[in-house]
Amino acid sequence: MKEYRIAAIPGDGIGAEVIEAGLRVLDALQEREEGFRLAVDSFPWGSDHYLEHGCMMPEGGLQALEKFDAIYFGSAGDPRVPDHITLWQLRLAICQGFDQYANVRPSRLLDGISSPLRGVGPERLNWIIVRENSEGEYSGIGGRSHRGTPLEVGTDVSVFTRKGVERIMRFAFDLARSRPRKMLTVVTKSNAQRHGMVMWDEIFEIVKADYGDVKTDKMLVDAMTTRMVLKPESIDVVVATNLHADILSDLAAALSGSMGIAPTANLNPEGDYPSMFEPIHGSAFDITGQGIANPIGALWTASMMLEHLGEAAAAGRLMTAIERVTNAGKALPRDLGGTATTLEVADAVIAAIHGAND
Repeated sequence: MKEYRIAAIPGDGIGAEVIEAGLRVLDALQEREEGFRLAVDSFPWGSDHYLEHGCMMPEGGLQALEKFDAIYFGSAGDPRVPDHITLWQLRLAICQGFDQYANVRPSRLLDGISSPLRGVGPERLNWIIVRENSEGEYSGIGGRSHRGTPLEVGTDVSVFTRKGVERIMRFAFDLARSRPRKMLTVVTKSNAQRHGMVMWDEIFEIVKADYGDVKTDKMLVDAMTTRMVLKPESIDVVVATNLHADILSDLAAALSGSMGIAPTANLNPEGDYPSMFEPIHGSAFDITGQGIANPIGALWTASMMLEHLGEAAAAGRLMTAIERVTNAGKALPRDLGGTATTLEVADAVIAAIHGAND
C-alpha cells in the first residue's frame, strides 16, 4: 500500500475551516478507496504565528516541508498583518523556494451550477489557465526611496527570463496537447510593454514550432477579459504571466459560478520539490468563524492533489461525489444559493463518496 506524506497548512481566515473539511473528506475517501493512505502533518503557520513570533513560518520551514509529497494549503491574509508580509513570508516563500513555477487553475461549470453568463452551459466553459508562478510581476524586485517626501518613488520591476518563459510555454503546450481540443491562447500586453512582453511573444513563436498539432492564438490581456465573457467557447488552455493570469483566473472563477469553488495547483513539474495545492478564494475574514465558507474549492483542490500523486481513480471519485452534491442542490453553501454550512457540504460529499457506484 502506498503512503503519501501530506503537509497541511490551514493558514489564515477560512483556510482553517475549508482545510478541516477537506481533510475529513480525504479521510472518508481513504476508507472507500484501496491501495493508498495519506499521512497528514499539520503546521500552525500564518498570521497568528507572525503575531506571536514575528514570522509567518519559522526558520527552517522549507526544510521541514521538503520531505513531504505534497502541501495542502488554506489561505494567507489577515487584517492585523500587512498583506505583503502574509503573502511573501508564507505562500510566495513556499512557491518560490520550491520552484513551483506552474500554477494551474481549471475553470468549468460543475453539474448543477449556473454561470453568471446567460445561456452558457458546461460545453461552452471548460478552461485551464496556466500562470507563470516564479517570476514576472511577482519577482520581488524593486523598492522605495525618499519616503514621506513629495519625491517618494516606488518601483516593482517585472523580471522575465528566457528559461522561465520557455518552460511555462512548454508546460502549457503539453497540457493543451493532452486535451481533446488541443488549443492554446497566449496572453500578453506587448503593445504597451515592449520588452518583457515582446520577449514572451517571440519565445511563443519559437516554441510553437514543436507543437504543430496544437492550435494557437495570441491575445492582449484587456481583450482577453472581453473574450472570456462574450466568447467563452473559443477558449481551452490559456498561458499568461504571473499578474495577468492571477487576474484572469479570478474572473474565470466568478464566471464558473463562484470564487468559492475554484482550485489551484502550484506545481514543480520535475518533482524536485513538493507541489502545493490550494483553493484560490483567500482568507475571507468577513465570514471567518461563521462556519459558512464554501469548501468545494478546497475539495476540488484535494482532487487535483490526488491526481498529481498518481491516484487518478480516487481523484475521479472525489470529483464525481462533488458534482453529485452540486447537481442535487440540497447541500449547497451560501455563495451558491444554499444554506448549508461548511461541514454540512463536506458531509454531503462524504455520503456521496460512500454511495458512489464502482
